Amino acid sequence: MVELVAILETFRLGSYLELDPGFTHHRHMAEQMDSTRLRSLVDGVLATLYQSYRHQDLPELCERLGLPPVPPNDGTSKHDRLKASLHACPDEWLVRVVQALLDTERMSFGQTRDLQDAIWIGRPHVEIPGRTRRELARDFDLACHLGYPDRFLVLLGQFWDLGENEFEVWGPHLGTLHADIQRHVIRFQDDWTTEYLFEQLGALDAPHPRFGRFIEGLASPAVLPDEQAQRRFVEFANQHLQPIGAQLREEGEADGYPQFHLAQLGRGTARRPRNLIFATLGKPDIRFTSALDNDIEIAEQEDKILVYDRPVGKGGLLWSDLLSWWQETRDADDAALALYDRMKASLPDRSEGQKNLFWLYHHIYKRQLSDVPALLPEIWVHWDPKSIRQRRERALQNLRMDFLMLLPGNRRVVLEVDGMQHYTRDEGTKPDSAKYAATMAGDRDLKFRGYEVFRFGHDELHDRDRARPVVADFFSSLLGRSPDPSS
Repeated sequence: MVELVAILETFRLGSYLELDPGFTHHRHMAEQMDSTRLRSLVDGVLATLYQSYRHQDLPELCERLGLPPVPPNDGTSKHDRLKASLHACPDEWLVRVVQALLDTERMSFGQTRDLQDAIWIGRPHVEIPGRTRRELARDFDLACHLGYPDRFLVLLGQFWDLGENEFEVWGPHLGTLHADIQRHVIRFQDDWTTEYLFEQLGALDAPHPRFGRFIEGLASPAVLPDEQAQRRFVEFANQHLQPIGAQLREEGEADGYPQFHLAQLGRGTARRPRNLIFATLGKPDIRFTSALDNDIEIAEQEDKILVYDRPVGKGGLLWSDLLSWWQETRDADDAALALYDRMKASLPDRSEGQKNLFWLYHHIYKRQLSDVPALLPEIWVHWDPKSIRQRRERALQNLRMDFLMLLPGNRRVVLEVDGMQHYTRDEGTKPDSAKYAATMAGDRDLKFRGYEVFRFGHDELHDRDRARPVVADFFSSLLGRSPDPSS
């Protein structure tokens, strides 16, 4: 019983299998979903939820859910008061309201499923076609998973409707899919094939994000606390996933076990950054304090270099993550403004384009900064103690990038603002094809290593008003997130 309670706590109602402890559920959500449908789903939940609360409880409920303040109690019904609060809720708040409902309120499985599917479909996900699902199920030997039947059943109940009352989980109900699985899959393991089980669950035609998270769950240590069994399942699953350009990729660990994330091949990188050296006011003097562990130290000019050395989760590096690191390592009255000013100070005076790009990004997302990726300026991608003149033909090109963003799925996005110095010499008076060729060679090297490189011409950005729609359209496409309406 104690172990089952622990498993149920791992799979809280309304949350999906997310084993990265640094992940916050409402982050990284795209806003390309039907706000009318989302609002209707929330209203449907509130129509049943109000019965569990008194009038005097509604203000605290709305605050917890992130809804606007509920109108005063003037004799109207509780549901009408909640509907008025929902009506006043801006579209851009709805996803966080939904996530708060999933995280804090008890709902039917159908309500939970509909809310989850509505927000998951707007987040990056891998599409797994029906044929791949069926072939995977047909070849899937459940023996290892059935060695942990309680964990396996909790996983199934997290993603699929087993016909149970979620509020009475301490025991099966006869005649339900839960009871059938216990009898025909767990007790008499030869009764059902895995393909037939997937059909009964509805997994073969479920929305892509739900099926993808289910596959991640099957590989997780919360379900399969046996590393060798985990790796066998991942190897098997990848045989079916790789032909469609996907794979379960190892990303970190949880409680000593590896954890795996479903990723699209050809995007991102299999590695996570160890040291982010950015906002530099001069070339850093770096030395290894442990070459075996890749531990570095800034020997000189430490006050002119920022080094973010915390783990970066699969959700990427958000502004809120960067701000939290800054607040814990420095004493500042207005930490957000101090961090912004420190990064801004690293931008070269001669590049109005870079300064405008930096300012516009933070301005157009000023009300969403906690949930958007950090825009790291003057980032060191390569480092060499010797100069390019000393290295000559063996020199690394493009040592420092204008900006770097770390996005979900281990995506590394480099942004460059190209002024005349990128393709001319003698202070911009003569074309220099060799310099341009070196820049392009550096780009190719980055792309082969999994970086996405985007270049802006300085003329696109040197005038802030003209640059605003260019920058807004770019980041809207890159992040799947619309700018603040008032920006």
